[in-house]
Amino acid sequence: MLREQPAVETRNSRHLRKSAEGWCCLLLNKVVLIGRLVRDPELRYTPAEGIAVANFTIAVNRPFNNKKGEKEADFIRIVVWEKQAENSASYLGKGSLVAVEGRLQIRSYEDREGIKRTAVEVVARNVVFLESRRGAAESRSGYDNTAIDELDIGDEDVPF
Repeated sequence: MLREQPAVETRNSRHLRKSAEGWCCLLLNKVVLIGRLVRDPELRYTPAEGIAVANFTIAVNRPFNNKKGEKEADFIRIVVWEKQAENSASYLGKGSLVAVEGRLQIRSYEDREGIKRTAVEVVARNVVFLESRRGAAESRSGYDNTAIDELDIGDEDVPF
């Protein structure tokens, strides 16, 4: 005979609760993306408190081809706050490969003409730089310069 285990609240189960039917999910808003920056991050500071906020867009490839057999990508806006915003602006650039973990946010605002708009963005909790700034530059150029850098050429090897 199986005994029912007692419900234990842990860090991983904080979004779950025990009901008569079993464990139920109360809420979950988590996004994990890996992609390349479309352009350099834009760093600003809030006017009141001076908190750093960076915005950038990443391109994330879809896992399938379209009807023409071509790859497609989704372009997702990312918002990063505080120290991670400053680090992102300092160390990331167009073409950088990043992993972003955060939550999806949908907000409404009025543009300058008074038209109501909706913005969908990921508010990043963690941004992981998956390659060096040099690696991003090489991925944009299409050339791998590591073999050239690893050559050991001395003065005696140069013919002139």
